[in-house]
Amino acid sequence: MTPSFKFSLKIQILTLYLTSLLSLHSYAFTSKDYTSALEKSILFFEGQRSGKLSGGSNQRLTWRGDSALSDGSSYHVDLSGGYYDAGDNVKFGLPMAFTTTLLSWSVIEFGDEMGNQIEHARDAIRWGTDYLLKAATSTPETLYVQVGDPNMDHRCWERPEDMDTPRNVYKVTTQHPGSDVAAETAAALAAASIVFKSSDPSYSNKLLQTAKKVFDFADKHRGSYSDSLNSVVCPFYCSYSGYHDELLWGASWIHRASGDSLYLDYIKSNGHTMGSDDDSYSFSWDDKRPGTKILLSKYLNLNGGVTTCGGSTITVENLVSHAKKQVDYILGDNPSKMSYMVGFGEKYPQHVHHRGSSLPSIHSHPSRISCNDGFQYLNSGSPNPNVLVGAVVGGPDSRDNFSDDRNNYQQSEPATYINAPFVGALAYFSAKS
Repeated sequence: MTPSFKFSLKIQILTLYLTSLLSLHSYAFTSKDYTSALEKSILFFEGQRSGKLSGGSNQRLTWRGDSALSDGSSYHVDLSGGYYDAGDNVKFGLPMAFTTTLLSWSVIEFGDEMGNQIEHARDAIRWGTDYLLKAATSTPETLYVQVGDPNMDHRCWERPEDMDTPRNVYKVTTQHPGSDVAAETAAALAAASIVFKSSDPSYSNKLLQTAKKVFDFADKHRGSYSDSLNSVVCPFYCSYSGYHDELLWGASWIHRASGDSLYLDYIKSNGHTMGSDDDSYSFSWDDKRPGTKILLSKYLNLNGGVTTCGGSTITVENLVSHAKKQVDYILGDNPSKMSYMVGFGEKYPQHVHHRGSSLPSIHSHPSRISCNDGFQYLNSGSPNPNVLVGAVVGGPDSRDNFSDDRNNYQQSEPATYINAPFVGALAYFSAKS
């Protein structure tokens, strides 16, 4: 992840997920196209996995290998597993938790429309929650929120399998709080508990009980993790919006997962003072206010499928049509006729800003590629040797121009939290086309 990674395409993707409702009309892409894109969007997460991959039957991107197996060991805690957020080799807790929340939301809303991809989607969620559980339960009143020094990591261009940059571990505690990252972790665990409620009740209960404990920690010991861990989380994933939005978001998910009225009372008591009245249109890994409003709302069909905004009348069909245009744009219905999902369509980005994808696979090149030696691959004009199937990159600028260049990270870098909500949108359209 790089400092300028907040751009319009990410916001469009997150917005379209929230507006994907009910019916639609026929467009250029077929159900088969959306189903293919859905499969690829989930497959992408296997390219982002950290930890033990070898010998696993559910690791389909075979160019990846084991990495960061000893994360946390020098701190006497097991923090192996989890996800690398984007094209680097750092495990950032805030975007990882948000990714897990949004993946879970995708399955909760559209899991019945995922067909044979539902198990892969659950696997992707469990890969995140297994890590978050370890991060939350290893030490009392402590949440581990990051592994890896991003400043050192970004000075190297190396495969995660070769990684030799410092794997420092960072945490929030009662003395050094992080309500934003803790409440988002609680949201992720609670949302995932809904996903596994039927298929694995014991695991679901563990997720929910841990979510409540982490939320209690976030609420009782308030403060932003950007203040506690400024030098290693900023400017990468600073909590620019503060932590109030995450507290409401976390409480909303626990209420949905448990039905416990205490959390609804919390929202009613704190909503106005925590900024829920503010208008915000930038739902993202940082700002959860729009998502919280949607989660707590009754949806448009309870109002006859119609609402008003200013002088405009907005119907469900309007929203679905808009969402459909955004999905189709990303998949190739755009002026450049390029799919911004890697591996989908005939024309897609070949020079993705992603270390593992751009360097030779450890299977084809077993000898180590050092920190500095890797830059020859970053600067190479050759396509990435390993296709990061399903990755949705940053995308074009406001004039629809796209530079397929690894050094242009704003446009060519993927991220887990871009794909997570897109999974739900694709599932919806694959079933309704």
